[in-house]
Amino acid sequence: MKATAKVPIKVYYNAACPVCKAGIESQMDKMEACNVAWKDIHSNRQFANELNSNLEQVRKRLHVIDQQGMLHIGFDAFLILWQHSPHETWKARLLGLPVIKSLGQFAYNLFAAGLYRWNRAKKHW
Repeated sequence: MKATAKVPIKVYYNAACPVCKAGIESQMDKMEACNVAWKDIHSNRQFANELNSNLEQVRKRLHVIDQQGMLHIGFDAFLILWQHSPHETWKARLLGLPVIKSLGQFAYNLFAAGLYRWNRAKKHW
């Protein structure tokens, strides 16, 4: 168990999206003391290759690789972040409850799709 504590959580995000960038910067502040590798796919497009995914898929939703090497996308990625954020574990427990999690995934997917279309229209990339 001690060996996995040294493996960082890897967070793949798109800083070209102003909403995403603001959200990630806020999360970075909350997780400053945590072992997290923040990977902006806008500044380094090769990060998408680490996920065996194309760049557009990573632009559409947040991607997180947990300490066990499992990939989590979208709302599930946020649950992983909150589980490891000192003051947000309560959020992970509450929003991870089955019915609430399903609603959260649905809402996240709607929001992310709209945000992606808005970013494309604004030519953020």
